[in-house]
Amino acid sequence: MGQMPQPASAYEMLRTEILMGRLAPGQRLRVADLNARYKLGLTPIREALVRLSSEGLVLSEANRGARVRDASMEELHDLLETRLDVERWCLSRAMQRGDEEWEAEILRAEHLLARASMPVSSEDMETAIRWERLHRQFHRTLVAACGSEWKLRIWDMLMDHSERYRNLRLLNFRRSEADVRDINAEHAEIARAVIARDETRALALMTDHLSRTMAAVERLMLAQMETVGG
Repeated sequence: MGQMPQPASAYEMLRTEILMGRLAPGQRLRVADLNARYKLGLTPIREALVRLSSEGLVLSEANRGARVRDASMEELHDLLETRLDVERWCLSRAMQRGDEEWEAEILRAEHLLARASMPVSSEDMETAIRWERLHRQFHRTLVAACGSEWKLRIWDMLMDHSERYRNLRLLNFRRSEADVRDINAEHAEIARAVIARDETRALALMTDHLSRTMAAVERLMLAQMETVGG
């Protein structure tokens, strides 16, 4: 018999809730309230908040406790610019250094992502979490052969913070502002260009891919602001 899956730790649970937007940008994070909601224990929650604060996903303020990092257009634009700089460097190096096993992993990751279901609504968290995990795996595999552990650490951090914004689009992809397109075709085209070592084409495709996604997120954020503003 297979082993039973282990319950998520407080850190894993809170991190997922932040990245998926269940704990909203700017939301206060009171330890007692979080424990009442998740039943994870006061000490594990405090330790999780400290760890998430070190990653920049949670902000701790003197005498005011902790809150989820705010979201803003300025940060979205800064994230995209920085992500593109790091992504293009890593992808270029990976195409120079990658071997046949790396190519096979790219094809595997692209295949699994193409077969993954999209969430049917903003409440379909289980499907969204699985799709996002496979999406991250695909993009991480593309740059994995770059040979720089520090660049990949920075890539992971940027991916975390980008994910907070990107999931706004994932959970609302049926809305017109989400600019729904054939995302699987885009991923397949990027994968082919990378494996072919067509650096110019691969970098152009990746730049367009990330820029269009973030433009859709910006439209959704503006639509939300208009709704709140009435």
